[in-house]
This record gives sequence, structure tokens and C-alpha cells, in this order.
Amino acid sequence: MLLFFCASLHAQGAFSNNTSSSLEKVIQDYPNRFKNIKGDVIIENPQTTEYQSKVQMAGTSSCTVTRYSSANNDVYSWDCTILKTEDFNTAKNKFKEIFGQIKNSIIKPHGGKPFILNGQYEAPSEEKKFTNVIFELIPAVGEMKKVKIDLSLQYEVTEWKLSLTVYDRDRKDDESGIASGN
Repeated sequence: MLLFFCASLHAQGAFSNNTSSSLEKVIQDYPNRFKNIKGDVIIENPQTTEYQSKVQMAGTSSCTVTRYSSANNDVYSWDCTILKTEDFNTAKNKFKEIFGQIKNSIIKPHGGKPFILNGQYEAPSEEKKFTNVIFELIPAVGEMKKVKIDLSLQYEVTEWKLSLTVYDRDRKDDESGIASGN
């Protein structure tokens, strides 16, 4: 019975896998504006600065931290390109796999209560050219209410791009539901 229980937890991807482990490190550093995972500057522009991320997911092509400058305050995001392929079925299957690894993952912030990542699966469609799932931390309290995790599959010119992004959702978007498409 115990073996069955452990096997089912592993199959759900709810506790320990490379994706949720990397994601946990990123979310843990969210209150610090990703300063502990920010590496060397890649590109610096007047409005944005892109840094190499010290947290990389195995098998991904690139993970970065971006600072967006504004008059009021700077906003940061972490973005990881998981896959680029011309084959829609490969992209669709990887999207579903990564969703399974993230959904119901338990994130334990340093010194805080654990959160569960929750999101509603949407099956990608070749005709739509864009699919995304927004995960939220449950129960989200304080500053962590702003954290959004976005798994997206998008067709760009000649290939499908699968990305995972952690960002700070603007308060005005949070109140109106605009950012989540609600």
C-alpha cells in the first residue's frame, strides 16, 4: 500500500522533480527581486536589463532574469525557454509534461508556510498559435499574492516556443483580472 501511495505521488509530479525544484528556488528569491539568482548582464537597454539566471532547468535552452525600469519602481521577471521546435506534437506533449510537473507542486519559502501551485490545464491547439496556463500560489498571502507563474506555448515565425515565466503581476491587473485573461 505504501509503495502504491509513493508511486502515485511521483507520477503526479507533486513533490520532487527538476522543474518544481528549479521553480521553488526562483519563487523563494521572488521577495528579493531575484537578486540571489541574477547572474551576469546579457543585454542592457534604457528600459530593460537582461541577466543570465543562476537557476537553470535541466535540458532548457536559456533562463534569464529581466529588470523592467519604470518611474515608480523596477519590476522583475524570470523566464526560461524550455523548448523550441518546428513539431507541434513534440511541443504539445512537452507542454502537458511540464504542466504535470508543476501542478500541485509544494513550494516552501524560507521561513514561511508552504504554498501549492494551482492552475487549470488548457490543451494546446495548433490553430490557436498561443496557449498559456497561469499558476497561482495557494494560499497566497502578503507579497506572494502578486507572484504568477505562466507556462506558455506560442508559435513564433517557424517554430513553437515553450516558456515558463515567474513575474510580479501589477496590482491594477490583479484587481481587474486583465493579466490572467479573466
